[in-house]
Amino acid sequence: MSTTSSTHPVTLFTGQWADLPLEQVAAHAAEWGYDGLEIAASGDHLDLKLADEDDAYLQSRLDILERHGLNLYAISNHLTGQAVCDDPIDFRHQALVRSYTWGDGDPEGVRQRAAEDMKRSARVARKLGVDTVVGFTGSKIWPYVAQFPPVPAAVIDAGYQDFADRWNPILDVFDEQGVRFAHEVHPSEIAYDYWSSVRTLEAIGHREAFGFNWDPSHMMWQNIDPVGFIWDFKERIYHVDCKDTRMRTPNGRAGVLGSHLPWGDPRRGWDFVSTGHGDLPWEDAFRALNAIGYTGPISIEWEDAGMDRLHGAREAVSYIRSLLWKLPEASFDAAFSNQG
Repeated sequence: MSTTSSTHPVTLFTGQWADLPLEQVAAHAAEWGYDGLEIAASGDHLDLKLADEDDAYLQSRLDILERHGLNLYAISNHLTGQAVCDDPIDFRHQALVRSYTWGDGDPEGVRQRAAEDMKRSARVARKLGVDTVVGFTGSKIWPYVAQFPPVPAAVIDAGYQDFADRWNPILDVFDEQGVRFAHEVHPSEIAYDYWSSVRTLEAIGHREAFGFNWDPSHMMWQNIDPVGFIWDFKERIYHVDCKDTRMRTPNGRAGVLGSHLPWGDPRRGWDFVSTGHGDLPWEDAFRALNAIGYTGPISIEWEDAGMDRLHGAREAVSYIRSLLWKLPEASFDAAFSNQG
């Protein structure tokens, strides 16, 4: 296995590459200079049911990493996590989850089987020797985010209670396995911005098994300060994904919600771009991560509809490494100059 060349290992999130075999993705990652992978439970990369039941299959995933000199630092189960709390459950979820989770498509059955798969992810993580599962939670109340037609506060309260009822049993298994869940703060989730993150932690009594995957890309277009988020939730930053966002110059037409336009469409008000080409304050962010004592992986979730992905992924890891080498051992005043 490889050794990292800086304080933080730099990894590649494989979810954007699920159309390729894990063997091929690992070969690319090794060639580009990554230290390891954040393996997604998608495509042929990691079938959690097989990994939980078949030791030979589990070992085959580790063997692929070994052949390419890579380490494993986290696994992802974003897609199945989405189905735990979502309402409605429909054709979109059938396209996301494994057939054993979808089953007959009965919505409550899908939610329950998704919850079982999230428990399974904790067991598989422990078997693979990692202590972090990254993912989504879904949300019963996301359809009401526009607040019109209006709903009473009791509906929102019930949504957070639904999250707590469904996720506390999952987190019990995470506790049993000594594994943490790193929720990605993201639109359509129970925690999608700053205050919804606060309330999500309150809903589960701030239990330690639940923290955050700091991915700043969706914070930027919501006007959430990604550096301030690190500081305010410093005890809960369990994993880091790097994905950049560019906010286009306001022209009176492009809104922040995207207008149902496809990724990369220049009419959009914002888009994902190659790391280092967007508007994120990366150096301040890494200073902040060092200030809170984060020593985990920096996982690159490469996504840029306007660039060839093979070229962009190599470029992204080079950019992140250049920042990590520049960071001082102390003096993080610049990162928190506006945090009070």
